[in-house]
Amino acid sequence: MELKAKRHEKILELIHSRPVDTQEELLALLRESGFPVTQATVSRDIKELRLVKTLNIDGKYHYTAQNDAPKTEVSNKFLMIFSESVREIDFAGNILVIKCYTGMANAVCAAMDALRWNGVVGTIAGDDTIFMVMRDAGNARELAAQLRKMICFSKPGLT
Repeated sequence: MELKAKRHEKILELIHSRPVDTQEELLALLRESGFPVTQATVSRDIKELRLVKTLNIDGKYHYTAQNDAPKTEVSNKFLMIFSESVREIDFAGNILVIKCYTGMANAVCAAMDALRWNGVVGTIAGDDTIFMVMRDAGNARELAAQLRKMICFSKPGLT
């Protein structure tokens, strides 16, 4: 595989594994991964890969491949289902636990899976509870905070 193809593969791996906000951040991550690149090279790679900045659930813009960008319809559906169905959010270690109203966990979990959250290894839903296995405790803490923010507006006092 030629160097450019390897670099493109690494770029896609990086933006799928974590939020990458700027070209400078991508440049640094590539250099850390052993690719001696310049800003101009990174800029060309972004154009060739057709990367776009997409507003994520966390309210920040991150690079995504165009075919990975969440559809507005899916995002809106998720927010509606999530805000009306979730009662509690907590985590222990790398496991996130989301308590829902009876019968709603499957719908919430399916909507969450469609958005491809960073750091999620897998999900499982029962009738009123969702377990999300995260890559590490930091991912669990971060996602719990993001999800709590989404429903705090509609449900004051939720922790």
